[in-house]
Amino acid sequence: MKKFWNVLLLAGLSLSSCSGMLDIDPHSAVPPGNAGGNDLSPMRMGMYNKVQNSPQRETYILFDIIGGNLRTGKTGNPKDLINTVLSPLNSLISSGWNGCYQAIYQVNNVLETVERQPESPLRTTILGEAHYFRGYLYHLLVTRWGGVPIVMSATMKKLPRNSEEEVWDFIESELEQAGRFLDGGIEPVDCYFVSKNAVTALQARVKLERGKKKEAMALAEELIINGRYVLDDFEKIFRGQTNTEVIFSFSCLKEESNITLSTLFYTYAHPNKGSYIYVPAEEVMNMYETSDKRKDISVTNIKTDPCINKYPSGQTGTDPVIVSRLAEMYLVSAEAQGLEKGLHRLNELREKRGLKAVRPQTEDEFLKCILDERRKEFLAEGFRYYDLIRTGRAKSDLDLLDNQLRLPIPGKELILNPNLTPNPGY
Repeated sequence: MKKFWNVLLLAGLSLSSCSGMLDIDPHSAVPPGNAGGNDLSPMRMGMYNKVQNSPQRETYILFDIIGGNLRTGKTGNPKDLINTVLSPLNSLISSGWNGCYQAIYQVNNVLETVERQPESPLRTTILGEAHYFRGYLYHLLVTRWGGVPIVMSATMKKLPRNSEEEVWDFIESELEQAGRFLDGGIEPVDCYFVSKNAVTALQARVKLERGKKKEAMALAEELIINGRYVLDDFEKIFRGQTNTEVIFSFSCLKEESNITLSTLFYTYAHPNKGSYIYVPAEEVMNMYETSDKRKDISVTNIKTDPCINKYPSGQTGTDPVIVSRLAEMYLVSAEAQGLEKGLHRLNELREKRGLKAVRPQTEDEFLKCILDERRKEFLAEGFRYYDLIRTGRAKSDLDLLDNQLRLPIPGKELILNPNLTPNPGY
């Protein structure tokens, strides 16, 4: 979003710390009855800012961190990192949970405020964006913790967990509402604003994850064939160039963003420098074929140190964080259709990335090809762990314990909210 830092966050939350799940003091929130038409644009910008920043930067790569793609230090290994993070006391667990609920509070406040305003194209657009963001945030939560409290108003009540099925149903309902509103809203000027197509892309992802393959295929194909998006050169996507592939992205401008992913991956020897907290696993460095056009953009060596290379700003700035792009739709469609009808979509993507066609003979071989392609395509974009969870491969591929198929509820939240129950095994 453009220059959020210049916008008075009238609907924002003054949150110097989070004292517990939903125990949020909205010091600077505008009461819904007090806002006027002139407040809509600042509130909109505040909502984008909060959704982008509150979940914290590691949320965007958490499924790489606990999905076997990354390690820490020169002698660490992916399993050690997974075991360290999957603890109720780990800061990445608590910051992700708290950040999602801070953002949900903001979105709920915007919804309550904007619903009271007179009809206008801007009002309609904001309502669509807010429902999209609420669906998006609950998708972050359900894929990590399973059932979580569904909060539909700007409340500080300490609520019990809804079932996982109820959360998935809520996400689908939110995205349906978002699509209806955005059909009659303002056409986005670029990919940094939520569009009807962004809703469709997230719907396709959700349908696939729920096993609704026919619906997932139809939604993905809608974006593939509508002509608005085309598979593009990989370097354009991750080097700040105009491209035809990104559907929705957080712009993460340096002036308004704390999503400094780039500093996590480079060594200090890189021209833009970095803190080198996360290191690609050895098999990640070796998984790309020489002809794969994604290789040099995805990974690199700084002297002798392997590094993730998708976020090139280092300590000098920030990089956009992509939420949805067309390559995912090719792989959603392929997986949803299965080997006989979906193989061509997989091979179309591979051809664009400089690779030869694959010829799997069974559905199991085909799914393995899909998962391998997703790992290469979406490295450091936050997919790997849940891809293995939803396909039943996490225990074998990552050597996970039964309880590690869900994240632990943060220990502090269990103390502060007696209505919460822990995930089994933690």
